Amino acid sequence: MIPISILDYSPIDEGTNAHEALWNTTNLAIYADSLGFKRFWVSEHHFVESVANSSPEILMMHLASSTKRIRIGSGGVMLPHYSGYKVAENFRMMEALYPNRIDLGIGRSPSFRIVNQALNESKGKRVAYEQQVEDLQKYLTDNVSDEHRFQKLIATPKIETRPEMWMLGSGKKGARVAASLGTGYVYAHFAKPGRQGITTVNDYRRHFHSSTFLNRPRVMIAVFVVVAENEDKAEDLAQAFDLWLHFIESKHQPPYYPSIQTAKSRGFNPAEGEKVQANRRRMIVGTPEQVKAEILQIAESFVADEIMIIPNVYGIQNRKNTIKLLADMFGF
Repeated sequence: MIPISILDYSPIDEGTNAHEALWNTTNLAIYADSLGFKRFWVSEHHFVESVANSSPEILMMHLASSTKRIRIGSGGVMLPHYSGYKVAENFRMMEALYPNRIDLGIGRSPSFRIVNQALNESKGKRVAYEQQVEDLQKYLTDNVSDEHRFQKLIATPKIETRPEMWMLGSGKKGARVAASLGTGYVYAHFAKPGRQGITTVNDYRRHFHSSTFLNRPRVMIAVFVVVAENEDKAEDLAQAFDLWLHFIESKHQPPYYPSIQTAKSRGFNPAEGEKVQANRRRMIVGTPEQVKAEILQIAESFVADEIMIIPNVYGIQNRKNTIKLLADMFGF
């Protein structure tokens, strides 16, 4: 059976706060660990008030100390905002404390323009994204032999193991970088569903070059899932998810993830309804049997090595129920 992992956004459910949201993520990670999921990743979001986590490295350290077996990772660190050297140090620190349990997922989302400006205002000329990834690989492997602008520099602490390295993306350009540098590739099906994703993944495989991190291409597909015991309950959860996505994509972003009741009472006007229907292509909604069937179909279409579910539904009990239903259905 294909390995299943989890990406959690640390949503701030309506009626709660950021403190509760981060502890909900902690409890979900502990539960996922007990159920047998392979990985538990956390996201990086800036200036999104309904999401609590803006620093995946800090939350990862907390989650690694709270769990026993499951791999803990970033989904992902937005590399253009940071120094590759510092990212390498942070992840080597975590890997030193929790060997063979740390995943470094990286992306290059620019976030909001004001966020990008605030995180980069003191920098001079920016380093190209592909160069940043090359830098990371250098610092994570203690490579002082190959020519580099900081050739003799190493990242500490020096350790015997290294984090797994994955590149997140939904376009051919990022996939080509992952292929040329020999990292794993996570395709964001939740952002761009459809056959263009299969083309992108096939292009990654076709151009893959082995590296000290991987000797063959590895593909993970990330999907939004909404799961409940019956279709009616799944639809209720999906309506709240519809509204959250609408808020995220509009100028009006309340500082919470809307409840099912809020979603039902608000509704959508015709123009919003069209966008909601378009967004439904980005998620898998249904009973455990229905969702499993769609996951397996996606995995087969992409010839995926792993699937990463994003159970971004309202309420921690609903998120825990989602992963339990899928763990049972997949026979963990």
